Amino acid sequence: MTNLVRDLMHPGVLSCSPDSSLGQVARLLAQNHVHCLFIFDGQPLPVGVITDYDVLAGEWLSGDAESLAVMRKMTAGELMSTPVEMVDADVSAEDAAARMRKDNIRRLLVVDDDRPVGVISVSDFIADLASKTPIKREKVSDVMSDAYLVCRDKTPLSATLRAMSDTGWRSVVVVNAHGKPLGIFSGLDLIACCDQDQGLDSMLVTEVMHPPLKIGMDASLQDAAKMMIESHHHRILVIDPADTDSMPLGVISSFDIVSEMARPDSIWQAIE
Repeated sequence: MTNLVRDLMHPGVLSCSPDSSLGQVARLLAQNHVHCLFIFDGQPLPVGVITDYDVLAGEWLSGDAESLAVMRKMTAGELMSTPVEMVDADVSAEDAAARMRKDNIRRLLVVDDDRPVGVISVSDFIADLASKTPIKREKVSDVMSDAYLVCRDKTPLSATLRAMSDTGWRSVVVVNAHGKPLGIFSGLDLIACCDQDQGLDSMLVTEVMHPPLKIGMDASLQDAAKMMIESHHHRILVIDPADTDSMPLGVISSFDIVSEMARPDSIWQAIE
């Protein structure tokens, strides 16, 4: 039987009000290990959504003390994105995955009779994939990204944010002078800085990055999915097991796995 969105979604909707501060948004995102909050303003459906990437954009604007003071007064309503992407609970999971892949959407608000009942995200598809034991398993090397955004360990955080904003990349691999991977910086790392007094111009990317997860290119997608779920990470460095300190071979992200799942000929969509 074909899975429906309601079968894979996580029930409930984490939310905040339009006048919530970015500090409050940051705490909710970090405490719940999520990448977005839906914004409600007294109506049955949300008026917008704010993501860790939106918080990142707000933080980027705070390059000096004056800008930081302005940023701290910003609210979720001022940085939220609209409209909210929604999907009916009875839509097939395959159709939802195909839509997310086509429109580059990481999550959809799930509605039932025009009432929000949950959220389906990239992580939910990964969790479903990890719970299955298919006959065939593709390798990390088949879906990983060979190109990725990289910076040196001495790179200022402000420069890293500008590079991410200019390119649209959601993460940066941090390496030393010899190419050894030291960490990964993403939007969720940034929200931990929102309540700090020091400005971005005085911080290096190494101060906020997180240690990298590593996997070999011959590992299965199930191995990669399991690693992401257990660590609450959305991307893993693909390395050469014979030389783990060398420049990474690539990066595999949760979206890479969902894209593979959405292919009509993928194992995940095969009818048994």
